[in-house]
Amino acid sequence: MNVTQLSAFVSNKPGHLQKVLKVLAENNINIITLTIAETVDFGILRMIVNDAEKGHKVLKDNNITASITDVLALEIDDTPGSLYKALDVFAKMNLNIEYMYAFSEKRQGKAVMIFRFEDIEAAKTALQDNGYNIVRKIDIIGEN
Repeated sequence: MNVTQLSAFVSNKPGHLQKVLKVLAENNINIITLTIAETVDFGILRMIVNDAEKGHKVLKDNNITASITDVLALEIDDTPGSLYKALDVFAKMNLNIEYMYAFSEKRQGKAVMIFRFEDIEAAKTALQDNGYNIVRKIDIIGEN
């Protein structure tokens, strides 16, 4: 089971990010981890939340442009060079990473990275063939 990411398009103006966060909070959507990619005019807020489908609906209901996307959560050793080794697997399989960010919680000496690929299934296969642990959605957000 892949991890589902909720993304929101946010104008780069005071209060716009707060509006998104308020809508999520008022609807009991918990943000597990997030990242913001921004330009001068706008940003894309990418989040792993406890209920991406509900989050998507409530954002759209409040006229906030949002989408949901499958991403890959990969557990790696929390040691120097571990991310490099994982990326080497992708390079050898000619898999392009569209973007990535770190999951903020460490898990028994491991770090978790979130990746977006055009071909997520090929990335999963390459990682599993090389002994990596793919983190399931339920392992990140728990039982709903």
